[in-house]
Amino acid sequence: MNTAALHLPVPGMRWGSYPERPEPPGGRSWRRGLPLPFTLRWPGAWRRRAQAVWDQAAQWQALDSKAFAALREALQQQLLREGLDGAAAAQALAYVAEAARRTQGRQAYVTQLMAALALLRGHLAEMATGEGKSLAAALTAGVAALAGIPVHVLTANDYLVQRDAETFTPLYRLLHLRCAWVGARHDEAERRQAYAADVVYVTAREAAFDYLRDRMRHGTGDAPLRQRARALADHDGAGPVLRGLCMAVIDEADSILIDEAQMPLVLSREVVDPAARAFLWQAWALSGRLVLGHDFALQGQPARAALLPAGLERLARLATGLGPLWVNAQHRAETVVTALTARHLLQRDRDYVLVPGDPAQRKKPEIAIVDVLSGRIAEGRRWSRGLHGLVALKEGIQLPPESETMLQMTYQRFFRRYHRLCGMSGTLAEGRTELRQLYGCTMLRVPLRLPDRSSAWPLRCYADDASRQRAAVVRIQALAASGRPVLVGCDSVAASEAMGAALAAAGVAHQVLHARLDAAEAAIVARAGVHGQVTVATNMAGRGTDIHLDAPALAAGGLHVLSCQHNASRRHDRQLSGRAARQGQPGSHETWLVPRPPAAAGTDEAGGSGARLSGLHRLLRLLPGRVRTDGRVALPPALLAWALRREQARTERLQARRRQQLFQHDIRFDASLCFTGQRR
Repeated sequence: MNTAALHLPVPGMRWGSYPERPEPPGGRSWRRGLPLPFTLRWPGAWRRRAQAVWDQAAQWQALDSKAFAALREALQQQLLREGLDGAAAAQALAYVAEAARRTQGRQAYVTQLMAALALLRGHLAEMATGEGKSLAAALTAGVAALAGIPVHVLTANDYLVQRDAETFTPLYRLLHLRCAWVGARHDEAERRQAYAADVVYVTAREAAFDYLRDRMRHGTGDAPLRQRARALADHDGAGPVLRGLCMAVIDEADSILIDEAQMPLVLSREVVDPAARAFLWQAWALSGRLVLGHDFALQGQPARAALLPAGLERLARLATGLGPLWVNAQHRAETVVTALTARHLLQRDRDYVLVPGDPAQRKKPEIAIVDVLSGRIAEGRRWSRGLHGLVALKEGIQLPPESETMLQMTYQRFFRRYHRLCGMSGTLAEGRTELRQLYGCTMLRVPLRLPDRSSAWPLRCYADDASRQRAAVVRIQALAASGRPVLVGCDSVAASEAMGAALAAAGVAHQVLHARLDAAEAAIVARAGVHGQVTVATNMAGRGTDIHLDAPALAAGGLHVLSCQHNASRRHDRQLSGRAARQGQPGSHETWLVPRPPAAAGTDEAGGSGARLSGLHRLLRLLPGRVRTDGRVALPPALLAWALRREQARTERLQARRRQQLFQHDIRFDASLCFTGQRR
């Protein structure tokens, strides 16, 4: 047997019943077998390999079903002998591509085959929106599953998980592979059955929490012999849900591996603690008696609440006689600062939404966090240290049950434990250094299949939100009247609803897509490409959605994207603008900004995720004559673009440094527990 096949992570005698990679201790390029960087930066060699795969698949088109099926076993045996790094993988990819043509009715493009070849080698592929990432992921998963590797295909949300799994099930069936999907509503037995399939479509959150549950109940990560002994001692027969962390194919890889890398994944259980609930009530009451500017300040970027010396003294007096939980000065101050954060910084319809209750189903009202990056409701996510309960008090609803942390991890730590890790996104270039250092994944930029016909309109700047909104309504009316569909990107739920209200007042028919309407996402996105259609959306329209245009919309000039967002990263700008001009279609995009005052103001966005352009705000205060009567700032677009890119680059560096520091702190903390024999 070729030694390359020995590196295929498959549950069994060699890898154990639950394969997972021992996590490397640091953040260097730690994965083996990485090619030289220039081999990935120049895509010519990859295109030639992909063209050879395409030619081979085209030759098999003439075979009838019986002859084509007879090829599978020989190709599979070759994969098992040679692994995924040689000619066997290219042959298998050609076979899977032809199977996709027969079941999906579409032939894979050379660019999709380029991406699949890179993914099979453990790289990341940057593919523009609409270039067919879903099919490329399915081709990759099909080849790896033929080699016997359990594959997890990770997508953005439950809707896309179910859609992609059902779409590609005929492909996997033709390959004699089983495909399944895992959603939030599935119980443990259904999950175990789904993960037993060859290819599993699942969100990153569900896969990570299933791994944590396995660790808590079955102690994964042990040596193979110990794993087998533990399985023999398992009397109830209910083993781990997962079959290990063998291979992951990640859609929107930069969102998961960078933006959400430090998102804490906390496995907890509900506990009854009346004293803790009373403590939160007292903290909320005390925070309402403190005065902004005298007792506390809102400062920094992102803004944080901080008690001033006068506030610490007053808090000590107010807490006298409240009970033993208020004796410790540090604990007392931290809890009240958390209450001040809930009271003054977190805002409804921006940081969270209030989900109404349903008496018929005995469902109580609750607080749902809005993910600042995706614009979607963060299902199952809760703020820690009592903040979630304090926000509930702010909204006048019943306190949620207290929880006790049992196990926790971050995406950063979780994905480093997959033996084979790869992924795709339309925006990877800006984070390629961080991705290589933390995950050992280099990047291939896949060229566009057709020439780019997008048009970037000049950047605009307005003095305030009201001026920008009025101008936006005029622009949208003109574009919709010409037959072009328009997508308007807004920062938050509140901002999208305000834009929707302004359009309604002007008589412009439109649709709104935000976190409170995520159940209707598919229907709204399906109509977003109709000629003359106006869609107002948060970041939900930036990832995982393809807007298909009808013929009149294409004839009118295609989709126009008007971004009224203040994104902290250039990647997020490219995600939104990438909705237009997909697959060689016509389209255009533009960005309209409003400079914000420095973050020390009490009205700062708690998330701190947006580019504030505070330097430009100070410049406009010095040059008031630059603001025209309609509120537009008369500055050259090149200067505005420079100011935006400068602040975004600074924010990206700060966020990357913060992620690196948190990662190193997490590693050191984990190492400090080694003497106790614990392992997170």
